[in-house]
Amino acid sequence: MHSVALLTASYAKDIERFSLLSESIDTWLTGYTRHYVLVNDEDVPLFERFRSDKRVIVPASRYLPKWLWALPPALQFSNRRVWLSLLSSPVHGWHIQQILKIVGVLNAPELRVCILDSDNLFFREFDVGQYAGAEKTPLFVTRQAISADAPLHGLWLRTIDQLLGVKERSFPADDYVGNALVWDKDTARAMTDAITSATGVNWVLALCRKKKFSEYLLYGHFVANSLEHLATHRVTEDSIAVSHWEDTRLDRPAIEALMRAASPEQVALCIQSYSSTSIDDIRDVFRLNSRDRRGPSLSPDHIGGAAEFEAPKTL
Repeated sequence: MHSVALLTASYAKDIERFSLLSESIDTWLTGYTRHYVLVNDEDVPLFERFRSDKRVIVPASRYLPKWLWALPPALQFSNRRVWLSLLSSPVHGWHIQQILKIVGVLNAPELRVCILDSDNLFFREFDVGQYAGAEKTPLFVTRQAISADAPLHGLWLRTIDQLLGVKERSFPADDYVGNALVWDKDTARAMTDAITSATGVNWVLALCRKKKFSEYLLYGHFVANSLEHLATHRVTEDSIAVSHWEDTRLDRPAIEALMRAASPEQVALCIQSYSSTSIDDIRDVFRLNSRDRRGPSLSPDHIGGAAEFEAPKTL
C-alpha cells in the first residue's frame, strides 16, 4: 500500500464549512498520515484551532512563486481576493486554490493525495488508505458528459487542451470533476512537466495566463491522454461522494433525502457552498456537534423524521 495524505485548500469565508469537514474527518476517517490545509497567509491564525498531530496548516506563500503576490486585504477593490504579477493579468482566489491543490500534491511527502474541498464532509467510517493507497490510483470519470457547447466545462476543456498540447478534441468528452478525488504525486509531476513543455513557460505562469481551467479536468485528461499514466490508474464511474451541484438551497428534509440516496459505497457528501444551504442545518442533520459523535444518527441508514434532529510539522 502507498502512503496517503488528505489535502484541502481553503480560506476565511469557508471556515465554518471547513470546520464540518475537519470534524467529520476526525470522526470517521482512518488510513491517512496527514491532512494538509493550505490557506491564505492572513487566514493562518483563523485556522490554527484546527491544527493537530495529523493536521498541518500551511500558508499559501510557502508554495506560490515569488513573482505572484497577494494584494493586501485593505487594498482589495472587490469581494474577490486578488493576486498580482508582472507576468500575467490579476489572478483571483479561485484560481489560486486550484494552483495550491496542484502544488500541495507535488510537495506532499506521501505518494497519493485525496483532495477534499471545504464543502465536503464524511458520514461513514472509511479507510481512505485502502481506497487511495492501492496499487492503482482511483480515477473518477463521468463518461461523455461534456458537450461542445457546455458553457463552463467546454471552455475549461479547450483551455486544458492548449495547456497540454492536445491537438484534436472530440465531443462529447469525459468529465473528471468530482469530490474526494485521489491524485498520484508522480502523475501530477508529469502533468506539470507536460504543461511547461507545451506552453514554453513555468506551469504556474501558464495557468495564471489562461485562467479558464479546472484542476480536476486537467489531471483527468492528462491521464486519459497518456497510456503510461492511464495504466497506473483504476478508472471508475462510481464516486465515493454524493453531491449537490445545483445552486438551489437545501432545507433539512432535502439534506436528509441526499443521505438516504447515498449508496453503501458512498461515504462523503458535498453540498456546494454556492447553494447557500445553511451550515447549521447541515450540522444539525449530521449531528457532528453531539457528544455521542459516533452515534447511529450520523448514518444515513438511521435517518428518521425531522424531530430526531432538533437542537441537539509543516511541509
